[in-house]
Amino acid sequence: MPYPEMMIAPMREDLVKVGFTEMSTIQEVDAMLATEKRTTLVVINSVCGCAAAMMRPAVYLSLQGDHKPEVLTTVFAGQDLEATDRTREYITGFPPSSPSVALFKDGELAYFMDRHQIEGRLPEDIAADLRAAYEEHCEEHC
Repeated sequence: MPYPEMMIAPMREDLVKVGFTEMSTIQEVDAMLATEKRTTLVVINSVCGCAAAMMRPAVYLSLQGDHKPEVLTTVFAGQDLEATDRTREYITGFPPSSPSVALFKDGELAYFMDRHQIEGRLPEDIAADLRAAYEEHCEEHC
């Protein structure tokens, strides 16, 4: 059963207010990921403490550098159930994980950070790993 929207609205807003577009339906996921060739960051958001204390702050920090994805999007695990399942179909080779962060380039998964790479780490360290992925896969000032 999904969490009440009023409970998770502030958690959604953490990413939306820094430029992320939410995907809440299968159609929105397919419209975003099926044909997008630009570098695309997909954050699988969550209500867990590691999403609030580590992942969301780290994602924000990671976007402060010169290299960054062109498209920022998010889906909320535990809330947007069908959209999350569809998003995970695009993340091949990895088991479902939330929170998590996926980077796509030319429509293909280029980098994936799962929950065990987030839990128990400082946001600054997570952000450094994400920036390294951006430097490898994104153009400067994307």
